[in-house]
Amino acid sequence: MDAVLDTIWEYLVIGFVLLGDTMFSILQHLHSLGPVFLISLLGLCTVGLTKLLNRFIITKRYLELEKTYTHWLKLRQEAMRCEDTEKGSRMARNIDKAELNKAYYDYFFEGLLLGIARKVLPIFFIFAFINEYYRPEKMLNLFGREYVIQISSTGSEPILIGSVFWYFISLLTCYLLWSLTATLLKKYKNGKTTQMVGMIKEINA
Repeated sequence: MDAVLDTIWEYLVIGFVLLGDTMFSILQHLHSLGPVFLISLLGLCTVGLTKLLNRFIITKRYLELEKTYTHWLKLRQEAMRCEDTEKGSRMARNIDKAELNKAYYDYFFEGLLLGIARKVLPIFFIFAFINEYYRPEKMLNLFGREYVIQISSTGSEPILIGSVFWYFISLLTCYLLWSLTATLLKKYKNGKTTQMVGMIKEINA
């Protein structure tokens, strides 16, 4: 068993190295645009990839567990709405012990594994890629400096922002902008829908 796991791990390492080399060869065409644009682009691509994986990678087991959990949760809520409070509480406890607790933990851990596959792995793969291919000595060879940007400070030396730190700044910024854009689009669509409903009511009146 250990030999099988070692073999699988070796193939995974070879695959990640090959993927990293391929990405670096493609990104070489963008080096002329500078490290700020390059690392920011990697952050944006990471966010886009995680959003894409969230939409398309979902297991049948996860959907079934979600359905089961929702079913038992609704039954518990119905029990808690019982006029006899004591009876409702007993029914809710029985549901918790019999089905709901197990359904929740199965649903939670399946979602956790999916979250790791869809979010954590892409983020840390790009992190490892940047840490390997754009570490300070390679940045010096590629861009003539070991950092992405420098910020003036009150001290004698400026603050230097490295590639990995800039990646996480870009990642956080892209997630915030993505969330803000989605919120604004939702409000815009809701406003349009409300406006159309008002127009239809005026026409019918």
